[in-house]
Amino acid sequence: MKYLVPTTIVFFFGCPLLAQQQQHGIPDVPAVVADLYPEHEEFLRMPAPSLPDGTPDLSGIWLGSGPMRDIRLGLMPGEELVLLPEAQVLKDSRLARDDPEASCLPTGVPRIAPYPWRIAQAPLNGKATHLYFLFEGNIHSYRQIFMDGREHPEDPDPTWYGHSIGHWEDDTLVIDTIGFNERSWFDFQGHPHTEQLHTIERYTRTNFATLEKIVTIIDPGAYEKPFTIQFNATLRPEWELMEFVCNENNQDVPHIVGPASMIPSQ
Repeated sequence: MKYLVPTTIVFFFGCPLLAQQQQHGIPDVPAVVADLYPEHEEFLRMPAPSLPDGTPDLSGIWLGSGPMRDIRLGLMPGEELVLLPEAQVLKDSRLARDDPEASCLPTGVPRIAPYPWRIAQAPLNGKATHLYFLFEGNIHSYRQIFMDGREHPEDPDPTWYGHSIGHWEDDTLVIDTIGFNERSWFDFQGHPHTEQLHTIERYTRTNFATLEKIVTIIDPGAYEKPFTIQFNATLRPEWELMEFVCNENNQDVPHIVGPASMIPSQ
């Protein structure tokens, strides 16, 4: 319950986090968390840890790292999001009650729910062969990232989180994902994507408490050109994932929120 109030505020109203997103372009999540939780300033000054084999240790419970209200708030300098005409029509037609996330379905990539999530690294003979993202929200969904050198299948079955393969580039985890279905939204605004979506995520633990996430989104079925966004996550070392029961066919929240086009951008 200790994070219920701040996450609920961010979920519905944005508050200081989204105000800073608009002001600076890229959200300054650690600064916001330091303001809300002064005890975390010491964590922000500590260096990022490593595993015994020297691999960066990304494990732990994190808060943030993806678009919630509007994906455009994470656009990096010089980047722009340009929808194709048919994708713009689809976005404009969407209502909040149609949002899969509001019906307890997975958020997809790169969107994230305003609830904690955990990175779990699964080593074999000292090396992580798999990484898992465990999400508290939406019926405890998870992502599986293969770190064993395999390639994407030639014809993957479309899924909410796609087929993800990862590797390390120095201290950065690079995750390449294809094979998405087209059911998830990028944000509350209803930005769509197609099954042609291809994401390249770069995760860097810049200090003990900060996880930087830079994502390049490639989808020629919905966007004129690729674009890159950045969102940061903050470590919550004293938290644990809680049971989250969320049944599909939620009939309350979407009607309270109203049409996606009515949700303000801040």
